[in-house]
Amino acid sequence: MMEQSYLGSLLHLADSTLPIGSYTHSSGLETFVQQGLVHNSPTAATFVRNMLQNNLQYNDAAFMSLAYAAGSQRNITGLLELHELCTAVKAPRELREASHKLGARLTRIFSRRYPDSLIARYEAAARQGPHYCLVFGVYASLLAIPLPAALFAFYYNTAASMVTNCVKLVPLGQMDGQDILFDLQPLLRELTTATLEPDQSLLGLCNAGFDIRSMQHERLYSRLYMS
Repeated sequence: MMEQSYLGSLLHLADSTLPIGSYTHSSGLETFVQQGLVHNSPTAATFVRNMLQNNLQYNDAAFMSLAYAAGSQRNITGLLELHELCTAVKAPRELREASHKLGARLTRIFSRRYPDSLIARYEAAARQGPHYCLVFGVYASLLAIPLPAALFAFYYNTAASMVTNCVKLVPLGQMDGQDILFDLQPLLRELTTATLEPDQSLLGLCNAGFDIRSMQHERLYSRLYMS
């Protein structure tokens, strides 16, 4: 079997244990749980599936795919345009700030070993910090990770994080969480294929309920997560 030379870089880039603070964010899930909308394994599975299919596909995953293309073409103008659009479509303040923070920390980690003028110019131009999805896409390109593999890892990393948060917040049994991940595999493959060439007219498409719950999160009486 031919060695996949990019595998180590892919596993590192998509590693959920990277010290960027992603475990402190629930992307509005905490509000769904406190309001009783997510309260057991079936409702948790529905939440994760809807977030992937009706939100991530048209937002961070699409932006990641387009940033990969910009990175491949060394297109700083296109990358900065994606940054402005990504900022604009993240209406909830907590989600927007989380994206900036995670992006800045991911850049700090990888720029130490893989310095690159494109990333440096992007980071310097991003006022509040680079967006995580855009940094992920550019580094996937710079590290010669094939786009399908990078996209699948991006979707899987997000799904695994949401499932982990469901296990903690609902709470669910560990096996319940694993069953959700098993059942998501076909959807992850479908979404990966669909996002290889995103329809840019659909960027920012989102069910309003996700944004509303994220906005409500900052006013919850008690919180375990930052978003």
